[in-house]
Amino acid sequence: MGKFGFSFSWKRALGITALKQKISRETGVPSSKSGLERKLGAFLINLLFGKK
Repeated sequence: MGKFGFSFSWKRALGITALKQKISRETGVPSSKSGLERKLGAFLINLLFGKK
């Protein structure tokens, strides 16, 4: 059987998740690996091919 709809996250309990979300919102830089790669890739493409 499954978990019956209950799960526990120690990072969430300590407030680490909320802190990461707050920093991401203020800086505009995603905290996830894929989000960071997407943001960096878009920056580099814009740097190389963007309007000058």
